[in-house]
Amino acid sequence: MPLRRTDIELKAEHLEAMPPPPTRYTLNEWNLNNKNRDRCCFEQQKLADSIIAECKRLKAEVEEKTKLNKKDTDHKIEERKLDIEFNTNEIKLQRKEVYTEVDNLKTYMERIKDCLDAMEKNGKVISQKCIVFREGRIGIDLCYDDVESKLKKELELIEGTQNMLRRSLEQINEQVRRLKSTTYFMDRDLEYKSNVAKIEYQNSIIKETSLNLSVYHGFSPLNRGIVTNEEWEEFTKSNIEKAAKEINSARHLRAYTDIVIKQAIDALWDQYHAVNNAFKRRIAEIRDAKNKMEVQHSEIVRQSNEITRTVSGLEKSLAEKERFAALAHTRLGNRAQRPEMELCKDAVEIALVNEVADLRKNCAMMQHMLAEAHASLRYLLKIQIQLEEDMNVKTNSLKIDEVDCMTLRESMDYHAF
Repeated sequence: MPLRRTDIELKAEHLEAMPPPPTRYTLNEWNLNNKNRDRCCFEQQKLADSIIAECKRLKAEVEEKTKLNKKDTDHKIEERKLDIEFNTNEIKLQRKEVYTEVDNLKTYMERIKDCLDAMEKNGKVISQKCIVFREGRIGIDLCYDDVESKLKKELELIEGTQNMLRRSLEQINEQVRRLKSTTYFMDRDLEYKSNVAKIEYQNSIIKETSLNLSVYHGFSPLNRGIVTNEEWEEFTKSNIEKAAKEINSARHLRAYTDIVIKQAIDALWDQYHAVNNAFKRRIAEIRDAKNKMEVQHSEIVRQSNEITRTVSGLEKSLAEKERFAALAHTRLGNRAQRPEMELCKDAVEIALVNEVADLRKNCAMMQHMLAEAHASLRYLLKIQIQLEEDMNVKTNSLKIDEVDCMTLRESMDYHAF
């Protein structure tokens, strides 16, 4: 309390306080302090020299390691660029083969479409027309013969071949889709590798002295790689192997399609020749039957004419016999006028009676033969008409088979394209 009062009083009087007197040291303390200063200076100088040497060594070591690390990194970047370039070239080569195979498959698709169109126009339509034409046969010729059987078999074969080619077309279309799917993954891989190649190229040309360098101050790690190098290699290898597998499948499919088309065309040609041979045999049969009918017709006509002449002769002979009968009857009538004993059965009477009896008997026989001749003539004329109708039927059948169908079938054509 007294001190505070003193201070207040001093402040009030604007007085300054005097510092305490300095501490006094002895001579020994002074000498000891100098020696201690010298020792500390020496030790600090020695430590500084050691630190300077260590700093130089560390600096040289860090600089050398930094350069080696940069050199190793640059080498690995170059190796990475070569790996990317190699894989890119492999993918491009495989991609080119894929597109080549896609073009080949599209060519095969066009072949199948042309083949289907040709089968429809140059095969199926003509076969159907032949069947329709043959429905125009009349009479007994409208029968289920070998030609109709072969035609229906040909139509079934064409339709079956078309269905088989349509299935092949669907398989090729699906294979094209799968090939395009592989190109999608390869294109995406190429795009990624192109971007990475640009990044690696940029990394290879920048130096530690380049401008626009920056230091990352974020908290997330810059090493964002989550895929191993083996996985990276396997991914590209998988894409290439998948594409190679699809290419191999496409080539097998094309070979199978070639076999299918060839076998189909060969089968169609075999059936075409079988139908034509059946037509030729049928035409020969119809022509032979028509020739026989013509021979029979000419013979029937000859016999009809002969029967007609015979009938005329019989009728003329009957007319003459009627005069002889009238003569005999007139003579008998005249002789019936003989008087009394003169009305006797003499030789003349007997001869006249016998003559009349013979004339009646002969006329009856001639009448019977005349009736048979008329009946035979009617049958001959009926057969003649039937033969003429049958010949017209055969002529119509020949026209349908030989002219209509065979002429139409000449335009049938099958190609493998």
